Amino acid sequence: MRFRPIASLSVAAAAALLLAGCAGSPDAAETPDATASADAGQCQSALTDAPAPDGLVVSGDFQGKVNVTLPSGYAPTELQRTTLVEGSGQQVKAGDVLKANYTLIDAASGQVQLQSLDTAPAGMDTLINSQQIFGAALECENIGARTVSSFPAGTLGEGSPAFVLVADAISELPTRADGAEVAPVDGMPTVTFDDSGAPTITMPDAPAPTDVRIENLRQGTGDVVNPGDQVIVQYTGALYDGGTVFDSSWQRGEPAQFVTNQVVDGFRQALEGQTVGSQVVVVIPPASGYGDQAQGEIPANSTLVFVVDILGVQHATAAG
Repeated sequence: MRFRPIASLSVAAAAALLLAGCAGSPDAAETPDATASADAGQCQSALTDAPAPDGLVVSGDFQGKVNVTLPSGYAPTELQRTTLVEGSGQQVKAGDVLKANYTLIDAASGQVQLQSLDTAPAGMDTLINSQQIFGAALECENIGARTVSSFPAGTLGEGSPAFVLVADAISELPTRADGAEVAPVDGMPTVTFDDSGAPTITMPDAPAPTDVRIENLRQGTGDVVNPGDQVIVQYTGALYDGGTVFDSSWQRGEPAQFVTNQVVDGFRQALEGQTVGSQVVVVIPPASGYGDQAQGEIPANSTLVFVVDILGVQHATAAG
C-alpha cells in the first residue's frame, strides 16, 4: 500500500497543500499508508532557520488574520523559516497533531491563496511532517510560536510558483481517540489497547460477514467527517482470517492522513459521518475492499478489519 503526496496547487486546491511535497496523488482504491514517515523522536525541519528578508513584514495578532508585505520583486531561492513569535509551550515534533492557523501567499502576486481562519476559525487540524509544507513551517518550534516561511518556485513540483507561509501553532491535539467509550457489540472483533493506545484485534469465532459492519468504540464530539474530507488518523488493519496485522500507523510511530474518497469503499464508509475523537472498528468484506485482487500482504478475497482513531479533519470545502 502506497501514499503519494499531492503537489498540485490552485486557489481551489490550496488546502491539499497539507500533502504537498512531490508529484502524484493517492490511488482511488488504496487503504491508507503510513510509510515514509519521519522519526517522531527526531526534530528535523526541512527549512533552514534564517532572518526574514529585508522588506518582508508580517503584522496582526497571534491566532488572528495577518497582513503580509513582501519586498518588491521578491523571489525566494531558499527553503527558509523565520520565527516571529517564540512559543512557550511544548516543542512541536514529527507525528504531533496541532490546531494551527495558516496564511499562504503567492510570492509573485502577493495574493492570498489560503486563509485557514476563513474555514477553520478555531484552527486547522495539522499533522506535523517535515516533508509537508504546513508541518515543516512549525516543526521544532514551540506551541504558541508564529513563523514565516519561504518556498522557492518548483518546491511543490515542476512549474509551481513561489510561496510565503505564515503559521501560528495554537495547541496540540491528542494522538489517540479521546471520545466517550461505547459498549462493544457482540459478534464484532474484540479490541484491547496498550498504554499508548495501540490496539490488538481478536477475531470472533464466526464466519466473516458479507456486508460492511461498523461499530464505534468511542464517540467523539469534534467536527463531522464529510465525503471528500482529509482525515488524520491512527489505525491498525488486520486480516479477519487469522488476525495477521498487515498495516499499522501505530507501528510506524505517527498518525497518517488521507482523503476519504481515496481509500477502499469499506474504509470510506467507516469514516464519513463520524466525528473527530471517535474510535471505529470496521469489518470490510472483499466486495468493499480489494475483491479478488491480492494487494501486498493482503491475499485475494480477504475480509479486512480496521480499528481507526479519528484525530483531525480538513473539510473539502476548505479548498474552494
